[in-house]
Amino acid sequence: MTSGLWELVLEGIWVTVQLLFFSALLAGTVSFVVGIARTHRLWIVRFLAGFYTEVFRGTSALIMIFWVYFVLPLAFGWQLVPMWAGTLALGLTYGAYGSEIVRGALNAVDPAQREGGVALSFTPWQRMRLILLPQAIPEMIPPFCNLQVELLKGTALVSIMGMGDLAFSGNLVRLALQESTEIYTYILLVYFVIAFLLTRVMRGLEKRLKAGMGKAPTPGWSKFSLRREMAGATDGGTGGR
Repeated sequence: MTSGLWELVLEGIWVTVQLLFFSALLAGTVSFVVGIARTHRLWIVRFLAGFYTEVFRGTSALIMIFWVYFVLPLAFGWQLVPMWAGTLALGLTYGAYGSEIVRGALNAVDPAQREGGVALSFTPWQRMRLILLPQAIPEMIPPFCNLQVELLKGTALVSIMGMGDLAFSGNLVRLALQESTEIYTYILLVYFVIAFLLTRVMRGLEKRLKAGMGKAPTPGWSKFSLRREMAGATDGGTGGR
């Protein structure tokens, strides 16, 4: 490829990284706000949070991008630039999935921990901030890592808006060179490298958080590791005999 075409691909990588960062930031914020709201003591708060989750989890991210970028200008008379339209659509969609991760991790905390906070006269927010979240967040990291990788792959959908991300730039280069195999192999490798680096960062964060709590990092999410843990617990309860 010529230097101009390489420059186009590099610009596409930079746009993809920016979109990933902004949409992940929005998705993470939405995940915690909605996930915590789904454990609220007031039913109306739980209902609204659950309604949002079901709506955005049950709709296509591609259609959501179409709606934000093409329908909003017609319905309300204002237009978002492609970067913010993609950020809004992807952040709200993947935030709905993330809220279930947060809700599940909070509900998995030992109820005795909540009762201890009540016994110490902590307010609900103090119990959440000082007791529940510090124990739940390390358990959220592996599923959040998977969600971030899915979000990375979802950024390719913004090419329908003509946004110059990696997928869109790669397609322009393919049309210029009439060479599909080489170009799409490059794109495939770039997505893999970004996903691999993202996974390493999240894995390091998991180790750091669990080390702070005196726990070893989770070895995996497979049924085989779960069976080993259950077998170990059984052996411990019977003295290993």
